[in-house]
Amino acid sequence: MSGLNIHLFGKFRIECDRQVIGFSNVCKAQELFSYLLVYRNRSHSRETLAGLLWGNSTTEKSRKYLRQAIWHLQTAFDTQKVWEEAGITLHTEHDWVQIGTSNTVWLDVAILEEAFSLVEGVPSSDLTPEQAASLQSAVEFYSGDLLEGWYQDWCLYERELLQNKYLTILDKLLGYCLAHQEFDAGQRYGALILRYDRAREHTHRRLMHLYQMAGDRTAALRQYERCTQALREELGVKPDNRTVALYEDIRGNQTTNPVEAVMTIDATTSLPEVLCRLKRLQVMLARVQQHVKRDIKAVELGLNHPSKQNRAQ
Repeated sequence: MSGLNIHLFGKFRIECDRQVIGFSNVCKAQELFSYLLVYRNRSHSRETLAGLLWGNSTTEKSRKYLRQAIWHLQTAFDTQKVWEEAGITLHTEHDWVQIGTSNTVWLDVAILEEAFSLVEGVPSSDLTPEQAASLQSAVEFYSGDLLEGWYQDWCLYERELLQNKYLTILDKLLGYCLAHQEFDAGQRYGALILRYDRAREHTHRRLMHLYQMAGDRTAALRQYERCTQALREELGVKPDNRTVALYEDIRGNQTTNPVEAVMTIDATTSLPEVLCRLKRLQVMLARVQQHVKRDIKAVELGLNHPSKQNRAQ
């Protein structure tokens, strides 16, 4: 990764030729920069940005703070040649702001999103070696959740979305490893998934299959015990009938075709897992609703006070 590399997963940092470079010390300038990068493919109204980043301030003050943050960003871009060389620009108009990035800029969030889009809807068993390699590279750069230590509403919402994409990619890689009997790699991907969601039952089943095919029946049975404990503690439920049936097969030393196992697990989801996903979706929708309400309020304030808008501009 030579050139300009921007890391938004884990701790915010920017590197040029593997050396960390300084950036604006103003927290809101960093937040604005990060927000524009996350939503880099579209322009943003100043009214929305001001309300989003300074929602507790008046319309006039929030627009003033936005102008100051834009100035800090533009100053950073103008005083360091690395930004010009990398092709990063800040496009500002009377009512709109957008970040411009060239293909030479490396952004970890973009890497993950591009890898996800290439295999969205593709079953694990149908992944090509090239697709699997792309996914493997993407997950290596997920050094932590989006902008760890930041708790703004927009950041929490995007953090959840990106984490779900990360887990989906890991799911596909785990299924790919199961189909191709890559036991060690599959166990690593399964462990990463359970680190974020220890009650993900179909991940436990896949790991049970992997241990079974690797000839480690003891580890497979222990995985079932971990699954049972996680479901009881996290969701207050017992394992799905398919999980119990797999446990009984392993205890009886029965074997399962790995490709059939992947296709079965890809095609079905247990009710506790559906409940867990629906609860997460409920939280995400609530956050979206909060964003919409705040944006509506900001626009309404702007329409009701046109004279203040003119003075702020």
